Amino acid sequence: MSSTSNSKLNPSPISLSSNEGSVRKRSSTSLESDLEPELRSYSYRIWRSNVVVKNPRNVFAEGKWESLSVGTLSAVVIVHVLALFAPFTYNWGAFWVAIVLSLVTALFGICLSYHRNLTHKSFKLPKWLEYFFAYCGALALQGSPIDWVSTHRFHHQFCDTEQDPHSPLDGFWFSHMNWLFDANVIIERCGEPNNVGDLEKQAFYRFMKRTYILHPIILGGILYAFGGFPYVVWGMGVRTTWVYHITWFVNSASHIWGEQAWDTGDLSKNNWWVALLTFGEGWHNNHHAFKYSARHGFEWWQIDMTWYVIRLLEVVGLANDIKLPSEAHKQRLAFKSEGITS
Repeated sequence: MSSTSNSKLNPSPISLSSNEGSVRKRSSTSLESDLEPELRSYSYRIWRSNVVVKNPRNVFAEGKWESLSVGTLSAVVIVHVLALFAPFTYNWGAFWVAIVLSLVTALFGICLSYHRNLTHKSFKLPKWLEYFFAYCGALALQGSPIDWVSTHRFHHQFCDTEQDPHSPLDGFWFSHMNWLFDANVIIERCGEPNNVGDLEKQAFYRFMKRTYILHPIILGGILYAFGGFPYVVWGMGVRTTWVYHITWFVNSASHIWGEQAWDTGDLSKNNWWVALLTFGEGWHNNHHAFKYSARHGFEWWQIDMTWYVIRLLEVVGLANDIKLPSEAHKQRLAFKSEGITS
């Protein structure tokens, strides 16, 4: 779900742009046959999917290791190393700290605030509550609101093309996490982050961008003060590692495995297990079809915890202007036959 570009890759990866039509009913065989014969030996199909990767992007060999790239990689490594201490520091207090902070940072912070509220403006909140939820998102260690929103808007603008910041057409691991370690990839692919003027006008978001890294550090200090090293391990290591990977699965797995119910012209899929892990974000083909929608799980069985929270906020008078797709819009994007499995 987790930050744009004329691609400088040579040769460039296979891409599917919105102008090239839908990927519906395209089998893996037909995708592979689209490749020029002399290039087929350089490509591979991701396991049990219709996604073909040609010359996958290796950021560790090709990336420009500037200070931001090194800092991002260092932060990811540190929280994963902290998580390794979990079996040796377990206690019930630390465990519940991890659970509560996962809900606060992932459900309220990333899914509800960063994604549906700030990126897509699917609903409105009072400013104090909007800022509170956005602050929760900053504690997820996935970037400031301005940076996260800019990247995700670029993802939708250039979805599954050479300009997508994190498409699986560059390889599973690139879309899952490796794109984070090349600080130049967004500028190279999409240009300057000029798509977040709405947030840059607000002093709070400018402040969060300037001071972003301080807030997770402060949280770590508070956890240490209350519970020592076990609270840091579970509250910063286990919790952050878990939230990282469930968020990243939206970028990777939900563009590789699952079903397409709507004619979106990209690789987005509805993936039930990603949806369960990510509070409804895994109904990703639904989302790409109706980006503005506050609800991602349209069927009764498509569990969408983020939507349930938004509805609760509406009931108590704290959310309004909630956007949902019309039946006419659904009919325009629906396939003539049932959704496909990939």
